[in-house]
Amino acid sequence: MKILVVGSGGREYAIGLKLQNEKNVEKIYFAPGNGATSNFGQNVDMSDFNELAEFAKSQNIELTIVGPEAPLSAGIVDIFKSHGLNVFGPSKNAARLEGSKAYMKEFLAKNNILTAKFLNTDDKNEAFKFIDTLKAPLVVKADGLCAGKGVIIAQTHDEAKQAVSDMLSGESFGDAGKRVVVEEFLDGFELSFFAICDGENFVSLPVAQDHKRLLDNDKGPNTGGMGAYAPSPLATPELIKKIENDVVKPTLKGMQNENAPFCGVLFVGVMVVDKTPYVLEFNVRFGDPECEVIMPLIDGNLSEILLNAAKGELKPVKLKPKCAVGVVLASKDYPYKSSAKAKISVKQIPQDTALLYAGVSAKDGEIYADGGRVAVCVGVADDIKTAQNRAYELCKNVNFDGMQYRKDIAWQALV
Repeated sequence: MKILVVGSGGREYAIGLKLQNEKNVEKIYFAPGNGATSNFGQNVDMSDFNELAEFAKSQNIELTIVGPEAPLSAGIVDIFKSHGLNVFGPSKNAARLEGSKAYMKEFLAKNNILTAKFLNTDDKNEAFKFIDTLKAPLVVKADGLCAGKGVIIAQTHDEAKQAVSDMLSGESFGDAGKRVVVEEFLDGFELSFFAICDGENFVSLPVAQDHKRLLDNDKGPNTGGMGAYAPSPLATPELIKKIENDVVKPTLKGMQNENAPFCGVLFVGVMVVDKTPYVLEFNVRFGDPECEVIMPLIDGNLSEILLNAAKGELKPVKLKPKCAVGVVLASKDYPYKSSAKAKISVKQIPQDTALLYAGVSAKDGEIYADGGRVAVCVGVADDIKTAQNRAYELCKNVNFDGMQYRKDIAWQALV
C-alpha cells in the first residue's frame, strides 16, 4: 500500500514512523513533509489540492491521511473524494467543528452537549454586556483557526474587554478574530479525548493530557503544546464512558443530522468539573504533541485502521497496555519570535524511545532546527514514571543551540 501523509510537523512524522514499520506499507509520501521525513519517505512539494490529488492518482496511492486542521478546513477531503481517492479526515462541512468556534458552540447547544455558558458575537457592546454577567476569570476565543493560540484567559473583566476589542479590530488574529466567543471559565482538569470515526461508528484511543504552558509548573505563556502523556490515570473508566455516551455519540448523530457525517479523528478538549465532562473545544485531527504519544500505544496496522475508517468500515482497534510520555524540544525564542537555524546533534537513541522531528530542515546530510517546536522526545514503558524517565534520558542525548524544554511533563499523573 502506498500512503500520502499531508503535513510537516511532529504529528505527521509520528504517523509516518508508525506506518514505516508496517509490512503492508510499500511507500510513504509526505506533502510537504520536513527535513527529516525524507529519511523514510518521499517529500512532495505541492500545495494545490487538485494537483496533489492528481499526483496521488498517478502514483496509485491507496490512502491519504491529512494531519493539520488548515487543509481540512479548506476542503482537501472533498477534493480528494471527488477524484475517487480514499482519504482519512472530515469534509469541509464537518471540519467546521474546529474551523469555527462559534459554529461549534452553537452545535453543542443544539445537541444538548455540556459546555461552558457562552456568547458568540461580532458586536463589541454585546460582548461587553455578557462579560459583565460572568465572574472573572473568563475566556475569550477568536472564532477562526489560530494554530492553537486564539484563546485568552482573562483574569479581570477589563482584560476580557480589551481582548474582545483587539480581536474584533483585527489586531490580534486578523480575520480569524473578527467574530469572538466569550465564555465562563471552568475550573477543573483538562483531558484530550480522541476517537477514530467513520461517519457513524467510533473507537476510542488512549486519553492524553497535554501541557500548554511554556514553563514548568504550568507557568509562562500558552504554546502549541510543550509535551503530553497517555493514557492519563485521571480518565477513569466511568469518565471515559461518560464522554463516549454524552459527547461522542451525540456529536456523530448531530453531524449526520447536519448532512456532514464525521469521518476522521474527533479530538475533544474536555474540562472535567466534579467528575462531569464539559466540552471546551473540538478539533478534527490528531493533536500535536498528543499524536506522538498515542501512536506507540496502537497495537496493529495504522494503515488498515485508517483505511477502514475512510471507507466507512471501521473495525475494533487493539491498544497496547503501555504508557508514553513526550517532551517537546523548542527553540530558544519560542513562542515569542523566530529563532536562528541551529544544527542538531544526537548522541544516541536509547531503547524504548523515539525522536520525532517537527520544525526542522536538512542540509548536507545534517538536520537543523528551524525554530518553533523542533522535535519531541518520546519514552514508552509499562508505567508513566519509567516512560517519563526514558523521555528525559533521550532529551539529554539531543542538543542544539538555544534548546529549551519543560522538566515536568506528566506531573499530573505522578503527584
